[in-house]
Amino acid sequence: MRNAIFVITIALAASAFAAPGPYDEAVDAKAQIAVTVAEAAKAKVPVLVVFGANWCGDCKVLDLAFKQGAAAPLIAKNFKVVKVDVGRFDRNVDIAERYGVPLKSGIPAVAVLDTKGQVIYATKAGELADARNMADTAIYDFFAKVSRAAVK
Repeated sequence: MRNAIFVITIALAASAFAAPGPYDEAVDAKAQIAVTVAEAAKAKVPVLVVFGANWCGDCKVLDLAFKQGAAAPLIAKNFKVVKVDVGRFDRNVDIAERYGVPLKSGIPAVAVLDTKGQVIYATKAGELADARNMADTAIYDFFAKVSRAAVK
């Protein structure tokens, strides 16, 4: 019985890692950001640009928090989200630089844009780079603070 549980656990873990990641590696990030900014203008909410990669465990944790964590309703209500794949720090780095996000401080990293595409907030010190060790409430608190700053 213990062997069967072990095999099932390994199979589930392997399928989780085999599943497609949260970042579409083939998408044109600049075009996707432009579309999201237009959607945000109509909805009158800011854009949350999330920089990360499919190999990044912290990025996967943050993505899960956006889908089912305490922050999920807050994110859905207050932002239009676009995810930008940075590969192994060899993709879309120019976009992060343009928005003032130092990827060397770690990923995931975020920038918040107003409805005209101008930066109103950016992580600077790897605030989310240890997402896997942040409590669900800490992720919520971070985005609640960012949300309040975005509406000022």
